[in-house]
Amino acid sequence: MADDDEDDLILSDLSDEELVPQIGDDLYDGLKDEVAEGVNILLERGWAPYRVLTEALVAGMTVVGHDFRDGILFVPEVLLAANAMKAGMAILKPLLAETGAPKMGKMVIGTVKGDIHDIGKNLVSMMMEGAGFEVVDLGINTDVDAYLEAIAREEADILGMSALLTTTMPYMKTVIDTMTDRGIREDYIVLVGGAPLNEEFGKSIGADAYCRDAAVAVETAKEWVARRHNQIAAG
Repeated sequence: MADDDEDDLILSDLSDEELVPQIGDDLYDGLKDEVAEGVNILLERGWAPYRVLTEALVAGMTVVGHDFRDGILFVPEVLLAANAMKAGMAILKPLLAETGAPKMGKMVIGTVKGDIHDIGKNLVSMMMEGAGFEVVDLGINTDVDAYLEAIAREEADILGMSALLTTTMPYMKTVIDTMTDRGIREDYIVLVGGAPLNEEFGKSIGADAYCRDAAVAVETAKEWVARRHNQIAAG
């Protein structure tokens, strides 16, 4: 038994330089209690919530995202990591709101009307939160009015739509066409994804980009938001 005790890492004994990568490792391994404990320790040591988010959680999730993209990690492991991330975010969210921390941007996401598949969408939501975006998840079977109400209400930067059925894919075009008819299409970045989609389909319906998985969605969202900020600054 003595050996087991020696193997148990006491997080509070670690220096900041050791604790931050350890939180990243625990996140990668989906250990949500350890991630929450690590976050609390850093906060007790006087770390600003935004610093904890970026240096510990976002850095850890970035590794998860890259390994998912490269086929080293698979959906079950990524969901575990994302749940561990959520445990840390639950502590940080109210503190971030108080301190008015900078946000990457805001995304409204939902699976389209007629479709009840949500694993891919949930993965994108969690990975986007992990990258520092604020995410409003509308769930499944989302109709055009629900999307448009939400992006206006939330003052979103990005609209994300997911479909897993070939029969529900065309509904994405319905949403985008409605946005165009109402003169609001150019106000938002529109990202689409789901197993039956491809880049060609994304272009054909007028989306800004097709994202083949959650890691790509995060990278694409960052690129488009940065591009938009640059345009605003230049304008």
